[in-house]
Amino acid sequence: MSLVRRSNVFDPFSLDLWDPFDNMFRSIVPAASSDADTAAFAKARIDWKETPEAHVFKADLPGVKKEEVKVEVEDDNVLVISGERSKEKEDKNDKWHRVERSSGQFMRRFRLPENAKVDQVKAGLENGVLTVTVPKAEVKKPEVKAIDISG
Repeated sequence: MSLVRRSNVFDPFSLDLWDPFDNMFRSIVPAASSDADTAAFAKARIDWKETPEAHVFKADLPGVKKEEVKVEVEDDNVLVISGERSKEKEDKNDKWHRVERSSGQFMRRFRLPENAKVDQVKAGLENGVLTVTVPKAEVKKPEVKAIDISG
């Protein structure tokens, strides 16, 4: 039986799956752990903060080149961040003692609020941190018109 839990109740796309039998199979079949390592990278953690001017997304993507990352907007309001970290090439003469770095594909989707200017999205990758900035539209204050009272 698997348990589905949300890591962030405000993000409908942030689902983490937990399998109680996962550790049992890793102890029986050590090779199965490589899939879990790939899955760890596949669940790329992304911070989303809102400033007065923009929505800012930050993802730690160490070792990923900008050519390996895609930032897209789907359906005019869904930000999609995806990419892949390639596995290191193995030489059959190498003897690995420990493999902790993960590799594989990742994809995260975020439904943007109505005030997002999706035509002005900017992204940059510096020192292994991807920063995506989505400017916010200026909220117009309702125009109040005073009405003279006769009488």
